[in-house]
Amino acid sequence: MRAISVREPGGPDVLEWTEVPDPVPGPGEVLIDVAASAVNRADLLQRQGFYPPPPDASDIIGLECSGTIAALGEGVTGWNVGDEVCALLAGGGYAEKVAVPAPQVLPLPKGVDLVTAAALPEVACTVWSNVVIDGRLKLGETFLVHGGAGGIGTHAIQVGKALGATVAVTAGSDERLAKCAELGADITVNYKTQDFVAEVKQADVVLDNMGASYLPRNIDVLAPDGRLMIIGMQGGVKGELPIGKLLSKRASVMATGLRGRSIDSKGAIVAQVREHLWPLVESGAVQPIVGQVVPMSNAAEAHRLLEASDVFGKVLLKRER
Repeated sequence: MRAISVREPGGPDVLEWTEVPDPVPGPGEVLIDVAASAVNRADLLQRQGFYPPPPDASDIIGLECSGTIAALGEGVTGWNVGDEVCALLAGGGYAEKVAVPAPQVLPLPKGVDLVTAAALPEVACTVWSNVVIDGRLKLGETFLVHGGAGGIGTHAIQVGKALGATVAVTAGSDERLAKCAELGADITVNYKTQDFVAEVKQADVVLDNMGASYLPRNIDVLAPDGRLMIIGMQGGVKGELPIGKLLSKRASVMATGLRGRSIDSKGAIVAQVREHLWPLVESGAVQPIVGQVVPMSNAAEAHRLLEASDVFGKVLLKRER
């Protein structure tokens, strides 16, 4: 098969469309004939040599895909060859085929086409696990989403609104904030010209992709019993944690990753997404937001787009037939 290989750690130009051995589904796995994958910021780090795949995972970049089941490994039930699906991956998405544990596979939501479905697995599982399972967002609470114009942000806005929260977002331009408002954001903050603490005042749940640089202000903006969910390090990896403020607010800070979880842990998240989130997607309350579709063989251009923050929503890689 053909797949994107990383010639050496570096910039987007190190990504090459090459021939590699076909994957073979092991026990408990399905083989997916890939229609599309999607670009995530973790992919950029892996390309640069900073985010190696977990043990036993494919070293091909790509944390999600959509496609058609081509083969079933030993012991797989509940799926059939020919089923159209999307899947959460530990790696291998930038390819024509990928083998994935069956618990990480999802049916296509009704009303979502096969290519667009590639925009869903990673954001759906990240947002649901952080905001709902661990963050415990409830009706009537205030939910602050940093990076509201990105793939995770655009999804989180819609999930927050569907759950009955007041949603605040940060983004880097008024144009991007206007689009966030169209998705349902109630409070919009231009992080280049405004202070989100002053604008939001109190948030019950904060979904943060920045890490160190936002840590003190994220603690400041937390409401009593607030929950800070850290899912990224775009603003650095080390920060000072004001314990006194945490104690006075009875607040909690949790940092989570999805890729390195066990198959059982991912499967549990996928099962909740299928049961609780897929109906919201099928009703139209939560929609996949795709900013641009790029041929998979030109993954380098897709990485440039994401690095430049030129796209609202997800960047997809469509396999050429």
